[in-house]
Amino acid sequence: MKKINLIVLLGTISISTISYSQETLPISKSELSQKVSDKNLQIKIAEQDFKSAKADYRQSNSLFLPNITASHTAISTTNPLMAFGSKLNQEILTASDFDPNLLNNPNRTQNFATKIEVLQPLINVDGMYGRQAAKAKMNAYGLQTERTKEYLELEVNKSYMELQLAYKAVAVLEKANATADANLKLIDNYFKQGMLQKTDLLSVQVRVNEVKNQLQYAKSNVHNASDYLAFLLNEDIGDKVYKPTEELENTITIKNIDTTLSENRKDIQAMDQSTEAYQKMFLSSKMNFLPRLNAFGSYELYDDVLFGTKAKGYVVGAQLSWNVFDGFKSIGKMEKAKADFQKAEIETQQYKAKSQLELNKTNRQLNDAENKVALSKLDLEQSQEAYRIRSNRFAQGLEKTTDLLQTETQMFKKELEYLQSVFEYNFTQQYLQFLTK
Repeated sequence: MKKINLIVLLGTISISTISYSQETLPISKSELSQKVSDKNLQIKIAEQDFKSAKADYRQSNSLFLPNITASHTAISTTNPLMAFGSKLNQEILTASDFDPNLLNNPNRTQNFATKIEVLQPLINVDGMYGRQAAKAKMNAYGLQTERTKEYLELEVNKSYMELQLAYKAVAVLEKANATADANLKLIDNYFKQGMLQKTDLLSVQVRVNEVKNQLQYAKSNVHNASDYLAFLLNEDIGDKVYKPTEELENTITIKNIDTTLSENRKDIQAMDQSTEAYQKMFLSSKMNFLPRLNAFGSYELYDDVLFGTKAKGYVVGAQLSWNVFDGFKSIGKMEKAKADFQKAEIETQQYKAKSQLELNKTNRQLNDAENKVALSKLDLEQSQEAYRIRSNRFAQGLEKTTDLLQTETQMFKKELEYLQSVFEYNFTQQYLQFLTK
């Protein structure tokens, strides 16, 4: 059962595969932050979301800036009203044009009109709140992008430590493999001298095969960890693998971390900004019942030839418009906006409560991890001493082969458990800092 537990422990190391004949790419922690910031696809997606929200906000500039259009229209008509109006716009009417026969049956008339129109918003209260909503949405995406970068930095650090742990597991198992081979050689000599039974030799051979199998799995874990790190960095490394330039830390550093949930955390600020955006949309829908005031003007050029400018004229004015009743469309829109705003408030409250819950849980996990490191270190020291004693007694013929194998297995298992506990503590500490950032 102890041998099976060692295999399970290796399986829980969430990393992956390598043949050591493959080319390695050295990488340090200092390289990771810049690479993930520049190359990671999740960060790029978040940046595009922010750019989209920023573009929505820029559209709201139309509240202050005029809308200017230009057009050129050409017509040919025998319609009495159109023909008379065209001549009037061209300023070519004569007394003969008022002849009833010509008025009722005009000749074909051509008209070319160039028109420049300007529409200037003056008062648009609902639009103002809509602009504020777009700005809050843009700020929310900006904050969320920053939080995504912080999360990816944590994830990359975790993956780097997993890669270090994978290499360390390989080193431990290579040492176990060398020890197992040495024991096999010793047992084989004793067997040939008639000092041990065949069953003892077979037990050691089984142990050697188990260690070699575990070593192969550990090498595979290195490759998987390297592939995941390459995915985070958006790099194609082919059959190559990363190799950390720093060794896995085998000690822990205790830090005092404030476990109070910070309102300045980027994701919480993003939730607050999102709620504010819904609030402004709700106010915008309420202000939709107020009238709007717009100024307008146009400058017109008419002629009977293309792009002619013989006759000129302009129109300026202002319009106060009020949508008095639209069949409950505006009322329904306001009720929907109110429900969305209230939902956003509740979701923000829930998110903060859930974040505090996660913070409390992680703080307890850090305390548990600290205790686990201390106990696993003690277990490792005791298992190493037990193996040393049994090895000496076995050499003197005072211990059974099975007892020696069990002690050997236990020693390497405890070494891997200690490395795993240090990894868990260091990552939990980083995660707690991420939650309080």
